[in-house]
Amino acid sequence: MHGKFSFPPATPFSMRRRRLLGSAGAMFALAGCAGKPLAGVPADAAFDERARLQWLDRVTWGADETSEEALRRAGLRAWLRGQLHPRPAKLPAEAQRQIDAMAISRQPVDQLVFGLEARRKDAAAITDTAQRTAALQAYQRELASLVRETRQRFALRALYSPDQLHEQMVWFWGNHFNVSVRKGATRALVADYEESAIRPYALGRFRELLGHTLRHPAMLLYLDNARNAVNRLNENHARELLELHTLGVDSGYSQADVQELARVLTGLGVNLKADAAPPKLPPARAGEYVREGLFEFHPARHDYGAKTLLGQPIRARGLAEVDEALDRLARAPATARLVSRKLAVYMVADEPPKALVERMAAVFRRSDGDIAAVLQAMFESPEFAASLGRKFRDPMHYAIAGVRLAYGTRVVRDVNPLLGWIDRMGQPLYGHETPDGYAMVRNAWASAGQMSTRFEIARALGGSGAVLFREAPGAPLEKPPYPPLSGSPMARTLEPSLGPDTRTALAQAKSPPDWHTFLLASPERMYR
Repeated sequence: MHGKFSFPPATPFSMRRRRLLGSAGAMFALAGCAGKPLAGVPADAAFDERARLQWLDRVTWGADETSEEALRRAGLRAWLRGQLHPRPAKLPAEAQRQIDAMAISRQPVDQLVFGLEARRKDAAAITDTAQRTAALQAYQRELASLVRETRQRFALRALYSPDQLHEQMVWFWGNHFNVSVRKGATRALVADYEESAIRPYALGRFRELLGHTLRHPAMLLYLDNARNAVNRLNENHARELLELHTLGVDSGYSQADVQELARVLTGLGVNLKADAAPPKLPPARAGEYVREGLFEFHPARHDYGAKTLLGQPIRARGLAEVDEALDRLARAPATARLVSRKLAVYMVADEPPKALVERMAAVFRRSDGDIAAVLQAMFESPEFAASLGRKFRDPMHYAIAGVRLAYGTRVVRDVNPLLGWIDRMGQPLYGHETPDGYAMVRNAWASAGQMSTRFEIARALGGSGAVLFREAPGAPLEKPPYPPLSGSPMARTLEPSLGPDTRTALAQAKSPPDWHTFLLASPERMYR
């Protein structure tokens, strides 16, 4: 948004907000949130304190005292190398304890789903209407709890993992290969989808990531490939695989390619029966049946006819056709360009320089899709250095960065308020209904309504962030209820990078909560 911000109609709450802003000379009035960002650091500049903060705000989920110290101590090259090639690192004990207590951590996904499916069938078979309704509601609550745990686990890792770049890439690839929990059958599966199909490969080779996401039951159900069979084609998965996951919509593939790829994918599905016996098949096909957990390849549902994809024949047969097709898609120049551009949009600019994208795509091709190598080429570029402080934060980055800045490594006990703030800004994790995922550009998140919501969130975190540390909902807040941010070493580190309007506003703050609100809602905090 440009120009002067217009507040919503006055209410007692909004009038209080006006007085807060007015006491700071109506400085950023939140219009500044979409105004001039922090200046980027030239590629040949000395790597000073301000540059460290800008690198941290871009490469991590947000600068805090611990990450700033780690970068200062190691130096940029060594620190980046550790982020690109992380060794196994532990979360703080309290964060890990919360994750270990979750149902998604205690039971393998197939056993979890088998149990849920049995309870669903038992509930549906109850003849008494009231009892059946109660049983089905309990089943729905259990599914909702699994989704909530998945989001809580993600937030804890984003807040506290030392491997911050890896956590950023888990979010990026989860959005690229989007699966929505708003399609009911996926709700019990998204935790394992993130854990087994995305997390291990987020900094690895794109081909591995592509294969594991395609075969995961969450994706097969979300994009309806479980319904895709010979003579009953469902093209949804094939179309999104070409348009969104690999080549891109303007890459030159045809509707015939969509249909041929859909035929390649026939037979890939999901089996939710715990004790299902292998199907009876002709002797020539019996050995081709595959059951791995919930994943199933059923030869009787597969189209074994000849196929041509992107002008070349598919030579394999059966399940091996999928690997041949994915090899072809993952190594296509169009895929290198699409993935490289999307990474640059995420990490550099809404409209990244074409020369940078081409250099990244060249590394993608030479390295056989090595994601870490592509990111390294991006980090080493002058375009990346020039972009620091200029990339608008989407809601996920804004909220998580705020908590990291406010409380550092102190582990929250109740992450739900943070997740609620993200939901209010319109970006719930795994909540985007369509396969294209959330937009990573400023125009998607810089409306007047969004800026107003961010101010309220800044005020909530800055004035009563102790809500994150309650033992139970409704329990009294600790005293003081606001974070120890004003006057902290991190605040002193940050202040020289702030613009004059923000510094003036902070100087005029009447209380620590006002000071925190002005900082967290400032134009500078809208960018990374």
